[in-house]
Amino acid sequence: MSRLKVTQTNISGLCIIEPTLYEDQRGYFMESFNKRDWQEAGFMETFVQDNESTSKKGVLRGLHYQHPYPQAKLIRVLDGAIYDVAVDMRMGSVTFGQYYPIVLSEQNKKQLYIPVGFAHGFLVLSDKAKVLYKTTAYYHKEYDHGIRWDDPTLHISWPIHQVEDIMLSEKDKALPYFKDIPQGRLFVK
Repeated sequence: MSRLKVTQTNISGLCIIEPTLYEDQRGYFMESFNKRDWQEAGFMETFVQDNESTSKKGVLRGLHYQHPYPQAKLIRVLDGAIYDVAVDMRMGSVTFGQYYPIVLSEQNKKQLYIPVGFAHGFLVLSDKAKVLYKTTAYYHKEYDHGIRWDDPTLHISWPIHQVEDIMLSEKDKALPYFKDIPQGRLFVK
């Protein structure tokens, strides 16, 4: 039996993962990833790369995706808190163009599994946040794409009232709107 609690969200394939936590007077211990438990929970993907970022409060990264060489991701927060968002870009999906938001934090220990076919981004809510995410494909700079964070068709309710200023990279400021993404850069369910 898997030691992972897996909760399916309202978007097919997108899951909240909660590892078993062992706590006592010394602190806590958990296996943040265990291949055997991962497979027993029904996931067959193999992760090939770990990425880590540290960001200040108000930093918004995304919404990013890679096409071709799409990546499934497993997102977790080591320090701080983020408002994490995954956008379904799978043509043929009943939730195409919809997003799922979740607060991931050092305190709640939740992880978000994002299957292939999604754009991903997050807003840092705490003074700083350290985010670790596993990917199923290597990073290819030339195939790194994205969608504007404030796309009017996606209607993402970013909690910008919780931060003083939004900080974006120049690259993220120049991302296209969802409606302007060529069909060849979308995914098929």
